[in-house]
Amino acid sequence: MSPKSLQQGNLSSPTMFLLLGFSSAYRAQVTLCLCFSLIYLVTVLGNLLIVTLVWLDAHLHSPMYFFLGHLSFLDICYSSVTLPKILGDSLSLQKTISFVGCIMQIYFFLCFGGSECILLAAMAYDRYLAICHPLHYPALMSKKMCHCLVAISWLSGSFSSLIQAFLTACLPFCGSNMINHLFCEIPFLLKASCSPNALLNKAALYALAGTIAMGSFLLTLVSYVHIIRTVLQKGAGTQRAFATCTSHLTVVTLFFGTGAIAYLVPHSSGSKEIDEVLTLLYAVVTPMLNPIIYSLRNSEVKGAIRKALHREVLWMSTKVAGIVLSDPHPPHCRDVALGDPAQ
Repeated sequence: MSPKSLQQGNLSSPTMFLLLGFSSAYRAQVTLCLCFSLIYLVTVLGNLLIVTLVWLDAHLHSPMYFFLGHLSFLDICYSSVTLPKILGDSLSLQKTISFVGCIMQIYFFLCFGGSECILLAAMAYDRYLAICHPLHYPALMSKKMCHCLVAISWLSGSFSSLIQAFLTACLPFCGSNMINHLFCEIPFLLKASCSPNALLNKAALYALAGTIAMGSFLLTLVSYVHIIRTVLQKGAGTQRAFATCTSHLTVVTLFFGTGAIAYLVPHSSGSKEIDEVLTLLYAVVTPMLNPIIYSLRNSEVKGAIRKALHREVLWMSTKVAGIVLSDPHPPHCRDVALGDPAQ
């Protein structure tokens, strides 16, 4: 389908968008496909490992790891919204997406991203209670409270993204139905829109996104201000507890930092490569790095991985030994039965 055919018809309600965020060179497309395939494989397997460990290992049945399991599940969903489509388009001649598919991609991308923002704030609040109020921590961060915080993160992300997707779907589009990006994202659809109220729509969309992102960031920041103050006041007694925050703090910095830079940097026509790199950082690379960060910087997660590997090796050894012992005719006995002259 040519770009010209995409521009025909009722431009106020397009049926198809053309994605222009890919290189036209075949070798570059193959390289991108291989890289994205590897990234997606590492993302899914790494986060799936964290979810499985949290579910199976009794030592990880605590609020902190309960939230970590949900964060890993969100990362799988978050990357699955964009990466499979990017992989398909990297080698496709028709890099198109339907209007409905575009709006659905925006909805789920914002839903999982917004839910992750709030979940990271809930994890910071959990660490605040554990370090600043250790005696009351079991009562304050009960199982019911954990489920409530997770439900709030999912519902808030879903509600906010639903409004933003609806407002985007109502935008009229004129001229070219081309999106100069790897996938559908609100700033690039606003550029393609010819709405006379573009500034108003943009303000409303950014206000909703900013409420989720900035609210979560401020809650996280306040929690860590109290945590650091408590650690400085109480000294060595809380330093070990603060060590459990380093992985979360790294993930928060990576997620909010790359997202803020991507949305605060102006999306001009001369910075297409920069836009794509920033997008890949917060939409693709961050979900891949999260399980690696928690695996390398958290002794309990590393211990759970070692125990899981030990159980797997032990199970395989037992299985092999059971097969050998259950064989009534070992190889040398079969040779004798067959009349091997060497016996």
